[in-house]
Amino acid sequence: MTTDSPRWFTSSYSNNGGACVEVAANLVAAHGVVPVRDSKNPGGPVLDVAAPAFASFVAGVRAGRFGAL
Repeated sequence: MTTDSPRWFTSSYSNNGGACVEVAANLVAAHGVVPVRDSKNPGGPVLDVAAPAFASFVAGVRAGRFGAL
């Protein structure tokens, strides 16, 4: 079942240090986007990333293409 309300979650790799982002992957099927927001400012702006671009970004992170921060 798809809903228009984002269900936000933070990565399990987050260590609650405050520098996290949240994503709402439940909107991919209905809208083709992955909303992303700052976990410290849940009422702030939301960036809607196209699903293919987000998948490419995640693949790059997993492959280590961005190095360590």
